[in-house]
Amino acid sequence: MPSALPDGEPAPTSGELPAAALARLGSAPFGVYVHVPFCTVRCGYCDFNTYTLTELGDGSVPGASLGTYASAALCELDLARRVLGDGVPEVETVFVGGGTPTLLPPGDLVAVLRGIQDRFGLSPTAEVTTEANPDSVSAASLAELAAGGFTRVSLGMQSAVPHVLRTLDRTHDPANVARAVGWARTAGLGVSLDLIYGTPGESLDDWRRSLDTAVALEPDHVSAYALVVEEGTRLAAQVRRGDVPAPEDDDEADKYELADDVLTAAGYGWYEVSNWARSPEYRCRHNEGYWAGGDWWGVGPGAHSHVGGVRWWNVKHPAAYASRLAAGDSPAAARELLTDEQRHDEWVLLGARLAGGIPVTGLQPSGRTAVAGLVADGLVDGPSAVRDRQVRLTRRGRLLADTVVRRLLG
Repeated sequence: MPSALPDGEPAPTSGELPAAALARLGSAPFGVYVHVPFCTVRCGYCDFNTYTLTELGDGSVPGASLGTYASAALCELDLARRVLGDGVPEVETVFVGGGTPTLLPPGDLVAVLRGIQDRFGLSPTAEVTTEANPDSVSAASLAELAAGGFTRVSLGMQSAVPHVLRTLDRTHDPANVARAVGWARTAGLGVSLDLIYGTPGESLDDWRRSLDTAVALEPDHVSAYALVVEEGTRLAAQVRRGDVPAPEDDDEADKYELADDVLTAAGYGWYEVSNWARSPEYRCRHNEGYWAGGDWWGVGPGAHSHVGGVRWWNVKHPAAYASRLAAGDSPAAARELLTDEQRHDEWVLLGARLAGGIPVTGLQPSGRTAVAGLVADGLVDGPSAVRDRQVRLTRRGRLLADTVVRRLLG
């Protein structure tokens, strides 16, 4: 089942933001995230805010079906335009995630993108990405998305090994990935592949096969994430019953190092702990906006937003989301006004994971004191810390990034 929303203070039904937050608009790139919560099957490891079509009933509730989702999303974009006013900058990045966004007709995804452009303006160099499952696209659908303004597709490959995909409850044929990549290339779209390692029963050879298969497809970008067993998921229940073994830290560390070796040898450079790109121009600019503390409006059930130090999140269920918008209200469930301390902590948490690192001078005194010990432990690059006054992770530091962050935060 989807994870619970965080706690927070009540969000105004009007969606209005403090004047101080609006005054900061334009000081950082502005993006839009669109959450499409529909899936054909709920994967056993997933705790994202997603719903199968059968879970949502007969589709008669506006906004809670494939056919009515786009109109609800456009209503939220109207709200966003009213709230943000004339000070909002052009949109630099759009990311459509889920769920499986490409279960929607491509015309609906293009309509939402046009809605963003009409209300805010879209930078001529905007990065516009949609996630997709390999079995939810066709040559025609990808061509329609490209013609409608999408520039990039992120395909959920996860693995090239059938038994690993079965354990993850992924339903696509591995051969569909190569077909989808070919169709995307023909349409002129950039391509990113998402991989998962550490699945119960996945051997190191299985993982190497997935990496080699991905590299052979020559994507622009690769994301590789360690499997996390989230409470409330079917996989967590299987682990608890002993049906499948829990992922092991040492195994996942070996697989991360193998990923870095294979991807580096193929010409991909890491720029965030779990992300590699063929060159800097192919980095995911939308995610870089998150990591740099930028501003974005999240559209859709359960979507999170951040503007000027205010973070808020929408109600989770598609029916509740659409109902609030139909009543003229904000779909926000709650919000928080970030303190200076929270903003600093997030800057360390996210910035330390980037290849460029963070400046030592930006740390609190306890964090600056911790740098020498992190260098001695081989977690932070010594020359970068001494010469450049930057905290940059070594590969061992990437494996223990959470430990590094805790020590930098004292």
